[in-house]
Amino acid sequence: MKVGAVHVVIMGCGRVGSTLARSLEDRGHSIAIVDQLPDAFRRLGPGFAGRTVTGMGFDRDVLIEAGIEDAGGFAAVSSGDNSNVISARIAREIFKIDNVVARIYDPGRAAVYQRLGIPTVATVTWTADQIIRRLLPEGSEPEWRDPTGTIRLAEIHVDPGWIGWRVRDLGKTSGARVAFLTRMGDGILPQPDTVIQDGDLVHVVMREDSIEYVERVFNSPPEEQP
Repeated sequence: MKVGAVHVVIMGCGRVGSTLARSLEDRGHSIAIVDQLPDAFRRLGPGFAGRTVTGMGFDRDVLIEAGIEDAGGFAAVSSGDNSNVISARIAREIFKIDNVVARIYDPGRAAVYQRLGIPTVATVTWTADQIIRRLLPEGSEPEWRDPTGTIRLAEIHVDPGWIGWRVRDLGKTSGARVAFLTRMGDGILPQPDTVIQDGDLVHVVMREDSIEYVERVFNSPPEEQP
């Protein structure tokens, strides 16, 4: 492996698992992928150089065969919520893997497991949010919420009147924090004096109870000149 690479164990070789495995391998990481169906590994293609292990992802012996004891990360992305959560807990609590994530279809369960310290991706919710953000580009559908539901990261439409103003001006007026900008397809971590340019997508961290106010500030032109 190249410098900085880690060994990652993936449970589930469906479309998500196989795509994740190939993507991580392309980045130079070592991969082992577990699935109870041997035919599932066909999705990896002939060029996959990682390890394939047939078995249940919450079986300790199967995980050991996949190299969990030397792993730097574990992803449970099978089609079963219960299997994903059980295997993620085993990876975190038994094998002491810090970087663990579980794919969850039921968003209600996802919130519960997040509070238990198991990072989750709620598939249905994430997909719906991504679609809504593209259908309603002027909304503030969340890109991320903290497990308590108090803090939200969202892309918010900015009135053209804010072009030429600095990031600190937006923050001072709205009380929210500009987390990053997407400019010409690239992500930018802004400084307080970074100037908003035409075409910038502004991603904001704010409290859930301040959304309406922040949207109103961002969607309206500033009252003064920069």
